Amino acid sequence: MSEARNRVLGTVVVLLTVTGIGLFLIPAFVIRPFRYQSASALSLAIRVKWIAPAATAVAFALVLVVGLMLWRTASKVVRAGVVAAMLLSAVSAVMTRLNYFEWMFRPIPAAEFVAAGDALLSDREMVMTVQIGPDARAYPIRQMAYHHILNDTAGGVPIAVTY
Repeated sequence: MSEARNRVLGTVVVLLTVTGIGLFLIPAFVIRPFRYQSASALSLAIRVKWIAPAATAVAFALVLVVGLMLWRTASKVVRAGVVAAMLLSAVSAVMTRLNYFEWMFRPIPAAEFVAAGDALLSDREMVMTVQIGPDARAYPIRQMAYHHILNDTAGGVPIAVTY
């Protein structure tokens, strides 16, 4: 009876751990720089990102409870697996609370500009432009698609350029 109970509890620990890891990895995998993101995949990733902090906290708590239930009668190998599951669940719970997208899509710390004639852009390069008074700026879409945001000043006015 104890062996069957341990198998069930072990399976529950594994499933909870995999769920926690999945809740962290799905948005991280779908929302990546320079990758195609379909509307349905992006919608799924955003929904998962929204529920992940609470769901991973519950999964971590359950891994702790079930892992402790399993601990008393478990072998050293199973105990090592329980500790690994607890650590992975804890890491998943923490990571879902961090904005790891800022690590992937690093903001540009400061804009660097060149004269229009010195710009190394092809004729087909798309840019976003801002003009405030006589001061005009152009931001290559290729750069903005990766970084997503840039704080700048145009015509003495602080602006946030985003794409």
